[in-house]
Amino acid sequence: MLVFFRKRYFVSEYTPIDGNIAFSVNASDRGEASCCDPLGAAFEGCLRRLFAQWGSFCVRHPGCVVFLSLAFIAACSSGLAFVRVTTDPVDLWSAPGSQARREKEYFDAHFGPFFRTEQLIIQAPHSHPHTYEPYPSGSDVPFGPPLAVDILHQVLDLQTAIENITASYNNETVTLQDICVAPLSPYNKNCTILSVLNYFQNSHSVLNHEVGDDFFVYADYHTHFLYCVRAPASLNDTSLLHDPCLGTFGGPVFPWLVLGGYDDQNYNNATALVITFPVNNYYNDTEKLQRAQAWETAFINFVKNYKNPNLTISFKAERSIEDELNRESNGDVVTILISYAVMFLYISIALGHIKSWRRLLVDSKISLGVAGVLMVLSSVACSLGIFSYAGVPLTLIVIEVIPFLVLAVGVDNIFILVQTYQRDERLQGETLDQQLGRVLGEVAPSMFLSSFSETVAFFLGGLSTMPAVHTFSLFAGMAVFIDFLLQMTCFVSLLGLDIKRQEKNRLDVLCCVGGPADGGSIQASESCLFRFFRDSYSPLLLKDWMRPIVIAVFVGVLSFSIAVLNKVEIGLDQSLSMPDDSYVMDYFQSLSQYLHAGPPVYFVLEEGHDYTSLRGQNMVCGGTGCDNDSLVQQIFTAAQLDNYTRIGFAPSSWIDDYFDWIKPQSSCCRVYNSTDQFCNASVVDPACVRCRPLTPEGKQRPQGRDFMRFLPMFLSDNPNPKCGKGGHAAYSTAVNLLGNGTGVGATYFMTYHTVLQTSADFIDAMKKARLIAGNITRTMGLEGSGHRVFPYSVFYVFYEQYLTVVDDTVFNLGVSLGAIFLVTVVLLGFELWSAVIVCVTIAMILVSMFGVMWLWGISLNAVSLVNLVMSCGISVEFCSHITRAFTVSTKGSRVERAEAALSHMGSSVFSGITLTKFGGIVVLAFAKSQIFQIFYFRMYLAMVLLGATHGLIFLPVLLSYIGPSVNRAKSLATQERYKGTEREQLLNF
Repeated sequence: MLVFFRKRYFVSEYTPIDGNIAFSVNASDRGEASCCDPLGAAFEGCLRRLFAQWGSFCVRHPGCVVFLSLAFIAACSSGLAFVRVTTDPVDLWSAPGSQARREKEYFDAHFGPFFRTEQLIIQAPHSHPHTYEPYPSGSDVPFGPPLAVDILHQVLDLQTAIENITASYNNETVTLQDICVAPLSPYNKNCTILSVLNYFQNSHSVLNHEVGDDFFVYADYHTHFLYCVRAPASLNDTSLLHDPCLGTFGGPVFPWLVLGGYDDQNYNNATALVITFPVNNYYNDTEKLQRAQAWETAFINFVKNYKNPNLTISFKAERSIEDELNRESNGDVVTILISYAVMFLYISIALGHIKSWRRLLVDSKISLGVAGVLMVLSSVACSLGIFSYAGVPLTLIVIEVIPFLVLAVGVDNIFILVQTYQRDERLQGETLDQQLGRVLGEVAPSMFLSSFSETVAFFLGGLSTMPAVHTFSLFAGMAVFIDFLLQMTCFVSLLGLDIKRQEKNRLDVLCCVGGPADGGSIQASESCLFRFFRDSYSPLLLKDWMRPIVIAVFVGVLSFSIAVLNKVEIGLDQSLSMPDDSYVMDYFQSLSQYLHAGPPVYFVLEEGHDYTSLRGQNMVCGGTGCDNDSLVQQIFTAAQLDNYTRIGFAPSSWIDDYFDWIKPQSSCCRVYNSTDQFCNASVVDPACVRCRPLTPEGKQRPQGRDFMRFLPMFLSDNPNPKCGKGGHAAYSTAVNLLGNGTGVGATYFMTYHTVLQTSADFIDAMKKARLIAGNITRTMGLEGSGHRVFPYSVFYVFYEQYLTVVDDTVFNLGVSLGAIFLVTVVLLGFELWSAVIVCVTIAMILVSMFGVMWLWGISLNAVSLVNLVMSCGISVEFCSHITRAFTVSTKGSRVERAEAALSHMGSSVFSGITLTKFGGIVVLAFAKSQIFQIFYFRMYLAMVLLGATHGLIFLPVLLSYIGPSVNRAKSLATQERYKGTEREQLLNF
């Protein structure tokens, strides 16, 4: 009969032959036998036998298995001794080979790293606007509240107090003078302070300087202020005061950098003062960098404790954001621990199946649950240790996310194994190791399918160029894989020991203590949740009238999510990274409200350009005779279209100022006629003569050797009352001189972006600057020349990721889905259509995640991309177990097979993932960190709810419509295994 059955199986559709082994097939589930069916059945049988034999071995030799598992954990975890944690945002968000990273390294190497900034934004809430009435004539001029003279004196006192702040580092005193940017040092050691008070030489006496008689004031600080905002580089205003405007540090103070809240260019209407202290950034000198950070700490403490009822101060130091992030992380440690504790407690309690209160401590599985959770944590520790051995640095995202991930994707395996055993009946003459081996053979292929799919998907996600995603994927893939290994070895052995303890009627945890006298043997039982899924939920969900409703609802959700897919914002609002009670939040608010200039941007012309020829000069300069599409002219034109280009101001051009400086009509460029050495304009000496004669030829621009002869003099000349064009303060770092001043290397032309508030503003500013630089490179004919023009600003390295984040998202999720498809095809026994259904469902979950992100205001960035990759892995858990149960079911119609699959796997998936994660996620809602609230609580909640609804509602209904036909070879193998046994009804899905 069996031979006849097999022959019939291969030649035509199966028809019942013997009542004992026949099964009915609904017309909708008929189909010819596929050539892959025998192969799939053979592979399925091989996996089943392999895991059954392995499970029996683990139960028979628990001591050896547990010891080897602990040794493996210890060996891997010992790598934590070499752990390195990456906190540098540059290394975290920017790939080493990215364009912004390469340009940053070029800029740092040629011009030095961008300075650190300490900044205050000051308002005078109790002061009122006043009007200045010039004498003897002139229109009245309104002045904003912070420009009252008494307020300016108070602000000057504050500024002076900050200059005098001292900090201690390694028993040494650190002052601002030790770390500040002093461009004229050592001739002039005054620190660069960008403040309106530098118009008054940071002096109370100059601020009080006025000219008048007993009746009228002809000129005072109002007069000087109005002059200086128009000519900030002047060394002698034209009023009766004749005070200089140039800052004490030797450079000009542009009004748009030190005043805020004015309209148009009416700087006198300012409602806020901005004071900036640039500090040297000792990028490659840890000792000096820590000295600067020590002073910044003292600065923060001083301003926090500064009391002046007339001033409202918003401020930040360079280290403020990193400090607040660390404080935020430390503040949420308790929240994270509580979240873990809730999940651990649930797992420990939910694993047990309590039949009566008398047997509470016998039937509970607290010790087994704790062991399962410890394996999860051990797998994370092993992953960290292995990659620490390999020198891969750890990131905070890995620490915060991976334990949640491994708990989500690992704990359900524990639930499936334990709960399947609890529902199982030991066969007559079967030993415990044989029973557990058989149970493991039933469920382990499904566990292997989900875990291996996730592992491969995560490891392939490591191909991402985004460092945060790359590191996360590697650590996550290894952690999931090790967790599966520990579950298949150590946990199986511990489960066997726990069953023996329960059979001997001993208490959980206190295994040496006996339990109630009426213990008895362990009986197969079904949990309330299992019975609910089998008797109520599954039949209701798969009723004929319910299934179309389910499909319609989920297709509607999918359609909505597709419609808003391109509306999800890209970026990360920097204020979200701060705690709600952070002083930096006030600074961000003031920044967007009062500032009129954004970050500085440098247009860098790489080494290789010829500045000594007339053609080379015309391609760069912006004055008379220069090309209309020269470098400087194009940036100037871009500044005229600031709303579009995000370039706010005309560039500072060293080459144009050099040409003005060297003109024979000016008194700037002079040399000693005997030594040919530079003679400063302030020197009174008959031996000093003009560099170039007052002849038509001398008035021409210098070229060739003349250009290089006088350029070093220009770059070393300090501004003075006789010549304010000296380039030492403004351009000493802007020009690289080669070969002892015989050639010009890389140079930059600096300007400022417009005010940038949102991530979209920063991203757009970078894109536009690169477009401008690319156009300059083309019009200068530099393409293919080996050097080019590129823009650099300090924020580019952080925001460049958003230029490619969409491509990175598509790549990572596509690779993950592809990996899941291939692994699912193989491990489901070459069930191609089943793999397609699994991947379609996971894709629907991912698309729906974007719909939730749009609804909940979650932007797309590296953090949310990590979560999306994680949700792809978690979705496998929700889908693969149900799908595999469907494929091995021998029920007749698709509806019956879907109902059976949902009945047997639904409760384990629901209790193992959904409920496990839900308790821990709810706790995250109380985190102080906005990042935790938005990117962890909201996204975790969404991925669990979407995964649960798609896996436990949509997928069974989809399978009931278009699920794969019965694999007849598998069905035959199943019938042969369980034919004639009382377990047929239980395990014959």
